[in-house]
Amino acid sequence: MSILAARELKKYYGKGESLTKTLDGVSLDIEKGEFVAIIGASGSGKSTLLNMIGGLDISTSGKVMIGGKEMDQLSADELTVFRRRNIGFIFQNYNLIPVLNVMENITLPIELDGKKPDKKFIQQIIGLLGLTEKVQKMPFQLSGGQQQRVAIARALASKPSIILADELTGNLDSETSDEVMKLLKMTSEKFHQTIIMITHNPEIAEQADRMIRIADGKIVEGECHAGR
Repeated sequence: MSILAARELKKYYGKGESLTKTLDGVSLDIEKGEFVAIIGASGSGKSTLLNMIGGLDISTSGKVMIGGKEMDQLSADELTVFRRRNIGFIFQNYNLIPVLNVMENITLPIELDGKKPDKKFIQQIIGLLGLTEKVQKMPFQLSGGQQQRVAIARALASKPSIILADELTGNLDSETSDEVMKLLKMTSEKFHQTIIMITHNPEIAEQADRMIRIADGKIVEGECHAGR
């Protein structure tokens, strides 16, 4: 069953000779529980596509549906609530709150939604990600890899329908990148999460269940499936 469907997504800037087609008619379906990598060079449109899927940017035309809900039919306030409840974001720069400790960073989105964190579930995530001894630490006391783990835990904690990862290994060395990918795959399998990750690195992309290539704003031939 598709958890996400995008249909003829377009994002154009300018007019006439200055027209830029950042996305040019992208359609895709992603199944519940899939780990999908969207790969492409800088400027290919992959980040724009991720922002469209996450409701962070507005398309020129086309539509995105998550769990049957059409994103562009939501008001700004409804979209904010929908994102918070259904989409987990893992950004390249982590976006941790510097004045909050690890546990507070993980639970903040849930508390902003007026809900009580599922402590048992969060402890399970923290244990899997090797953060048990770090929950009282502040972000500046953590390594880059540890901060990335906190960002992953925060994305998982609210049990979103989809997790979107933006070049999550871009600032990490190769050893830490491999570690983070293993952790992400493990959490995907453990919690049956749908994960969509963008990357320019083919070696990283090949670790996903499925790889989608994008170039010049379009999905190009070469989509492939990788084994878990």
